[in-house]
Amino acid sequence: MRVITGEARGKKLYALSGEDITRPTTDMVKEAIFSIIQFEVAGAYVLDLFAGSGQLGVEAVSRGAKGCVFVDSSREAVEIVRKNISACGFDDRSKVLNADAFSFVNTTAERFDIALLDPPYNHGTLEKVLPLLEKHISEGGTVVCEHEKGLQLAEEYGSLKKYRTYKYGKIALTVYKTAALSDGGDSE
Repeated sequence: MRVITGEARGKKLYALSGEDITRPTTDMVKEAIFSIIQFEVAGAYVLDLFAGSGQLGVEAVSRGAKGCVFVDSSREAVEIVRKNISACGFDDRSKVLNADAFSFVNTTAERFDIALLDPPYNHGTLEKVLPLLEKHISEGGTVVCEHEKGLQLAEEYGSLKKYRTYKYGKIALTVYKTAALSDGGDSE
């Protein structure tokens, strides 16, 4: 596992052994995620929910995100995230929380431009967290959900509207966007 491009390009990242706690995103899927959001990352405030190793948030910061909040309920995963952030020199642009995703989303007052979600598969987690998360996504913001291919997510969760679903073998990415203030209207 490595950082694909940007400031920390080529930097090897640590991961927990086995898939009991985390299931790392493959380089192919990570490349796809950042191809989808490539023009939105620079200057964005990012949430890496269900962070695991933190590789998605680290990739975002490497590509110019102004900061990232990493949230994972596993202490072991949080330690790996901290190790990866330090190895890349991103401590000043990162906040790491050892917290349950639902507790975090229910209590935070922060708003994010991009949210990257890669929860455990086959637990109904995305369907439960997306309605709670939508109020924390900035206008014109994006949510990228990595999930098992067979999962059909709703067309919308409040202000989050499904933009598109992409499929990569057994994995799918569903992208939601919120409307921008000037979405489709007259320019001023």
